[in-house]
Amino acid sequence: MTGRLTVVGLGPGSPLQISPEALSAVEQATDFFGYGPYVERLALKAHQRRHASDNREEISRAAAALELAARGGQVCVVSGGDAGVFAMAAAVCEAMETGPETWRRVDFSVVPGITAMLAVAAKAGAPLGHDFCAISLSDNLKPWSIIEKRLVAAAEAGFVMAFYNPVSKARPHQLGDAFDILRQHLPGTVPVIFGRAAGRPDERIRIETLADARSDMADMATCIIVGSVETRLIAREGKAPLVYSPRSWSAGKA
Repeated sequence: MTGRLTVVGLGPGSPLQISPEALSAVEQATDFFGYGPYVERLALKAHQRRHASDNREEISRAAAALELAARGGQVCVVSGGDAGVFAMAAAVCEAMETGPETWRRVDFSVVPGITAMLAVAAKAGAPLGHDFCAISLSDNLKPWSIIEKRLVAAAEAGFVMAFYNPVSKARPHQLGDAFDILRQHLPGTVPVIFGRAAGRPDERIRIETLADARSDMADMATCIIVGSVETRLIAREGKAPLVYSPRSWSAGKA
Protein backbone atom coordinates (compact mmCIF):
# COMPACT_ATOMS: atom_id res chain seq x y z
CA MET A 1 0.00 0.00 0.00
CA THR A 2 1.42 3.38 -1.03
CA GLY A 3 0.96 6.43 1.16
CA ARG A 4 1.44 10.14 0.72
CA LEU A 5 4.38 12.47 1.28
CA THR A 6 3.91 16.25 1.25
CA VAL A 7 6.82 18.66 1.61
CA VAL A 8 5.59 21.84 3.27
CA GLY A 9 7.12 25.29 3.59
CA LEU A 10 6.15 26.84 6.93
CA GLY A 11 7.19 30.38 6.03
CA PRO A 12 9.77 32.53 7.83
CA GLY A 13 8.35 32.11 11.33
CA SER A 14 5.17 34.09 11.86
CA PRO A 15 2.02 31.95 12.14
CA LEU A 16 0.29 34.58 9.99
CA GLN A 17 2.60 33.70 7.09
CA ILE A 18 1.71 30.00 6.90
CA SER A 19 -0.58 29.39 3.93
CA PRO A 20 -4.00 27.72 4.24
CA GLU A 21 -2.70 25.01 1.88
CA ALA A 22 0.19 24.29 4.26
CA LEU A 23 -2.15 24.15 7.25
CA SER A 24 -4.39 21.71 5.37
CA ALA A 25 -1.41 19.46 4.59
CA VAL A 26 -0.41 19.48 8.26
CA GLU A 27 -3.97 18.61 9.28
CA GLN A 28 -4.02 15.55 7.02
CA ALA A 29 -0.63 14.05 7.95
CA THR A 30 0.18 11.76 10.86
CA ASP A 31 4.00 11.81 10.81
CA PHE A 32 6.23 14.88 10.56
CA PHE A 33 9.89 14.92 9.63
CA GLY A 34 12.14 17.98 9.79
CA TYR A 35 14.86 19.95 11.50
CA GLY A 36 14.02 20.13 15.21
CA PRO A 37 13.11 23.84 15.50
CA TYR A 38 10.85 23.63 12.44
CA VAL A 39 8.99 20.55 13.67
CA GLU A 40 8.52 22.23 17.06
CA ARG A 41 6.65 25.08 15.37
CA LEU A 42 3.76 22.69 14.67
CA ALA A 43 0.82 22.44 17.06
CA LEU A 44 0.20 18.72 16.60
CA LYS A 45 -2.67 16.60 17.83
CA ALA A 46 -2.37 13.48 19.98
CA HIS A 47 -2.32 11.08 16.98
CA GLN A 48 0.37 13.06 15.13
CA ARG A 49 4.05 12.22 15.63
CA ARG A 50 7.24 14.28 15.35
CA HIS A 51 10.46 12.84 13.88
CA ALA A 52 13.00 15.62 14.49
CA SER A 53 16.61 15.47 13.29
CA ASP A 54 19.71 17.63 12.95
CA ASN A 55 19.95 20.35 10.31
CA ARG A 56 22.62 18.50 8.31
CA GLU A 57 20.74 15.19 8.02
CA GLU A 58 18.58 16.11 5.03
CA ILE A 59 19.08 12.99 2.91
CA SER A 60 18.67 10.51 5.76
CA ARG A 61 15.59 12.46 6.90
CA ALA A 62 14.16 12.33 3.38
CA ALA A 63 14.86 8.61 3.12
CA ALA A 64 13.11 7.87 6.41
CA ALA A 65 10.09 9.92 5.35
CA LEU A 66 9.89 8.22 1.95
CA GLU A 67 10.18 4.77 3.50
CA LEU A 68 7.31 5.46 5.90
CA ALA A 69 5.18 6.86 3.07
CA ALA A 70 5.98 3.84 0.88
CA ARG A 71 4.55 1.65 3.66
CA GLY A 72 1.29 3.58 3.56
CA GLY A 73 2.04 6.47 5.92
CA GLN A 74 0.57 9.95 5.64
CA VAL A 75 3.82 11.87 5.91
CA CYS A 76 4.74 15.55 5.99
CA VAL A 77 8.31 16.86 5.64
CA VAL A 78 8.57 20.44 6.86
CA SER A 79 10.98 23.25 6.06
CA GLY A 80 11.18 26.84 7.15
CA GLY A 81 10.44 29.40 4.46
CA ASP A 82 9.76 27.73 1.12
CA ALA A 83 10.54 24.02 0.95
CA GLY A 84 11.87 24.38 -2.61
CA VAL A 85 14.47 27.07 -1.86
CA PHE A 86 17.68 25.54 -0.40
CA ALA A 87 15.46 23.17 1.57
CA MET A 88 13.83 19.76 1.84
CA ALA A 89 11.92 19.46 -1.45
CA ALA A 90 15.15 18.98 -3.38
CA ALA A 91 16.51 16.59 -0.74
CA VAL A 92 13.40 14.41 -1.00
CA CYS A 93 13.63 14.38 -4.81
CA GLU A 94 17.31 13.47 -4.60
CA ALA A 95 16.59 10.59 -2.23
CA MET A 96 13.68 9.46 -4.40
CA GLU A 97 15.81 9.42 -7.55
CA THR A 98 18.50 7.20 -6.03
CA GLY A 99 16.27 5.09 -3.77
CA PRO A 100 14.13 2.00 -4.38
CA GLU A 101 11.29 1.93 -6.90
CA THR A 102 8.72 1.82 -4.10
CA TRP A 103 9.65 5.40 -3.14
CA ARG A 104 8.76 6.68 -6.62
CA ARG A 105 5.24 5.24 -6.28
CA VAL A 106 4.49 7.50 -3.31
CA ASP A 107 1.85 10.20 -3.82
CA PHE A 108 4.23 13.18 -3.68
CA SER A 109 3.54 16.93 -3.61
CA VAL A 110 5.19 20.19 -2.52
CA VAL A 111 3.37 23.05 -0.79
CA PRO A 112 5.08 26.44 -1.27
CA GLY A 113 5.81 28.91 1.49
CA ILE A 114 7.09 32.45 1.92
CA THR A 115 10.86 32.23 1.69
CA ALA A 116 13.25 34.35 3.75
CA MET A 117 14.28 36.73 0.97
CA LEU A 118 10.63 37.64 0.32
CA ALA A 119 9.97 38.26 4.00
CA VAL A 120 13.09 40.44 4.36
CA ALA A 121 12.35 42.30 1.13
CA ALA A 122 8.83 43.12 2.31
CA LYS A 123 10.18 44.53 5.58
CA ALA A 124 12.70 46.74 3.77
CA GLY A 125 10.55 47.97 0.89
CA ALA A 126 10.95 46.49 -2.59
CA PRO A 127 14.63 45.61 -3.16
CA LEU A 128 13.64 42.69 -5.42
CA GLY A 129 11.63 44.94 -7.74
CA HIS A 130 13.93 44.18 -10.68
CA ASP A 131 16.00 41.12 -11.67
CA PHE A 132 17.51 39.23 -8.75
CA CYS A 133 19.11 35.92 -7.81
CA ALA A 134 19.52 33.81 -4.67
CA ILE A 135 22.86 32.31 -3.64
CA SER A 136 23.65 30.04 -0.73
CA LEU A 137 27.03 30.93 0.75
CA SER A 138 27.40 27.47 2.28
CA ASP A 139 30.12 25.37 0.69
CA ASN A 140 28.91 22.14 2.32
CA LEU A 141 27.43 20.92 -0.98
CA LYS A 142 29.44 22.90 -3.54
CA PRO A 143 33.00 24.31 -3.63
CA TRP A 144 33.67 27.88 -2.55
CA SER A 145 35.28 28.56 -5.95
CA ILE A 146 31.86 28.11 -7.59
CA ILE A 147 30.31 30.56 -5.13
CA GLU A 148 33.01 33.12 -5.96
CA LYS A 149 32.29 32.78 -9.71
CA ARG A 150 28.57 33.22 -9.14
CA LEU A 151 29.08 36.32 -7.00
CA VAL A 152 31.19 37.96 -9.69
CA ALA A 153 28.78 36.97 -12.46
CA ALA A 154 25.75 38.27 -10.55
CA ALA A 155 27.46 41.56 -9.69
CA GLU A 156 28.63 42.15 -13.25
CA ALA A 157 25.18 41.28 -14.64
CA GLY A 158 23.48 43.80 -12.37
CA PHE A 159 21.45 41.36 -10.28
CA VAL A 160 20.22 42.12 -6.79
CA MET A 161 21.46 39.19 -4.67
CA ALA A 162 19.85 37.37 -1.76
CA PHE A 163 22.31 35.42 0.41
CA TYR A 164 21.15 32.33 2.29
CA ASN A 165 23.27 30.45 4.86
CA PRO A 166 25.63 33.42 5.19
CA VAL A 167 27.72 32.35 8.21
CA SER A 168 28.11 29.54 10.72
CA LYS A 169 30.61 28.49 13.36
CA ALA A 170 32.33 26.34 10.76
CA ARG A 171 32.26 29.13 8.13
CA PRO A 172 32.89 32.42 9.97
CA HIS A 173 34.92 34.06 7.19
CA GLN A 174 32.94 33.44 4.00
CA LEU A 175 30.45 36.30 4.25
CA GLY A 176 33.30 38.75 4.71
CA ASP A 177 35.07 37.21 1.73
CA ALA A 178 31.86 37.57 -0.31
CA PHE A 179 31.61 41.28 0.58
CA ASP A 180 35.27 41.76 -0.39
CA ILE A 181 34.60 40.15 -3.78
CA LEU A 182 31.56 42.34 -4.40
CA ARG A 183 33.44 45.52 -3.47
CA GLN A 184 35.69 44.87 -6.46
CA HIS A 185 32.69 44.97 -8.81
CA LEU A 186 30.11 47.24 -7.16
CA PRO A 187 30.16 50.76 -5.69
CA GLY A 188 30.51 50.97 -1.92
CA THR A 189 27.20 52.89 -1.82
CA VAL A 190 25.13 49.84 -2.83
CA PRO A 191 22.68 49.09 0.02
CA VAL A 192 22.93 45.83 1.95
CA ILE A 193 19.95 44.62 3.99
CA PHE A 194 20.54 42.30 6.94
CA GLY A 195 17.21 40.66 7.77
CA ARG A 196 17.30 38.47 10.85
CA ALA A 197 14.26 36.38 11.87
CA ALA A 198 11.89 38.38 9.65
CA GLY A 199 8.35 38.11 10.94
CA ARG A 200 9.32 36.68 14.33
CA PRO A 201 9.37 38.47 17.72
CA ASP A 202 13.19 38.76 17.62
CA GLU A 203 13.19 40.29 14.13
CA ARG A 204 16.01 42.71 13.27
CA ILE A 205 16.26 44.58 9.97
CA ARG A 206 19.46 46.53 9.41
CA ILE A 207 20.49 48.54 6.35
CA GLU A 208 24.14 49.26 5.63
CA THR A 209 26.22 50.21 2.60
CA LEU A 210 28.40 47.61 0.92
CA ALA A 211 31.42 49.63 2.06
CA ASP A 212 30.41 49.21 5.72
CA ALA A 213 28.88 45.71 5.62
CA ARG A 214 30.61 43.15 7.88
CA SER A 215 30.22 39.46 8.52
CA ASP A 216 29.59 39.97 12.25
CA MET A 217 26.30 41.69 11.37
CA ALA A 218 24.79 38.30 10.44
CA ASP A 219 24.19 34.82 11.76
CA MET A 220 22.53 31.71 10.31
CA ALA A 221 19.09 33.18 11.01
CA THR A 222 19.91 36.14 8.74
CA CYS A 223 19.03 36.52 5.08
CA ILE A 224 21.04 39.23 3.34
CA ILE A 225 19.96 41.22 0.29
CA VAL A 226 22.67 43.08 -1.63
CA GLY A 227 21.33 45.71 -3.98
CA SER A 228 22.45 46.47 -7.53
CA VAL A 229 23.77 49.78 -8.82
CA GLU A 230 20.12 50.64 -9.55
CA THR A 231 18.83 50.03 -6.02
CA ARG A 232 17.78 53.21 -4.20
CA LEU A 233 16.91 54.43 -0.71
CA ILE A 234 13.99 56.67 0.15
CA ALA A 235 14.69 58.67 3.30
CA ARG A 236 11.72 59.10 5.67
CA GLU A 237 11.72 61.42 8.67
CA GLY A 238 11.58 59.45 11.89
CA LYS A 239 11.39 56.11 10.08
CA ALA A 240 13.77 53.62 8.55
CA PRO A 241 14.51 54.29 4.88
CA LEU A 242 12.78 52.26 2.21
CA VAL A 243 14.98 50.26 -0.15
CA TYR A 244 13.73 49.56 -3.64
CA SER A 245 14.98 48.51 -7.06
CA PRO A 246 13.19 50.34 -9.88
CA ARG A 247 11.33 48.17 -12.37
CA SER A 248 13.00 49.91 -15.31
CA TRP A 249 16.74 49.84 -15.94
CA SER A 250 18.59 53.17 -16.34
CA ALA A 251 20.94 52.67 -19.27
CA GLY A 252 24.55 53.51 -18.52
CA LYS A 253 24.39 53.06 -14.76
CA ALA A 254 25.82 49.53 -14.77
